[in-house]
Amino acid sequence: MKIFNLAILVIIIPMLFGCANPSIVKLSPDTYMLSKEDHAGIFGSMAKLKADVISEANAFAESQGKVAIPIAAKESPVGAFGKWASFEYQFRVVDKNDPEARRTPKPDLTIDKTEKVDVEIKSKDLTAKDRDVYTELIKLDDLREKGILTEEEFQTLKKKVLSEQ
Repeated sequence: MKIFNLAILVIIIPMLFGCANPSIVKLSPDTYMLSKEDHAGIFGSMAKLKADVISEANAFAESQGKVAIPIAAKESPVGAFGKWASFEYQFRVVDKNDPEARRTPKPDLTIDKTEKVDVEIKSKDLTAKDRDVYTELIKLDDLREKGILTEEEFQTLKKKVLSEQ
């Protein structure tokens, strides 16, 4: 009976631990990988999953008095047929004084060249235009011929137009 119980334990324990998320795996002397699955399905959060994995990697490095430097990350969203969202994170653990630990990360966007650009902006001309005296006099004469203006009004407006010149 003891052998049967032992056989069951030998079979069941690996099955139970095989279903759990693995812990940090050592890939080389200073390189590690951490992979986790989010079993919350569509209610899970990829951002929280990533944050948890990276926090765990940083805590692991700090427990050794070192710093975690990211190497690669791979995420898989929730899929069909029981495929859970997962996040795999590979990182190096280096001393805090290591030049790589002090290096500032490269930005996603860099500007290699700057140059001065002259731009001509055209807008509506709001300056006063030169008056066209001839056209104004023609209009006044036309109004007089149609009887809209009397001769006296025409002469008064004509003098005004000519004096504003």
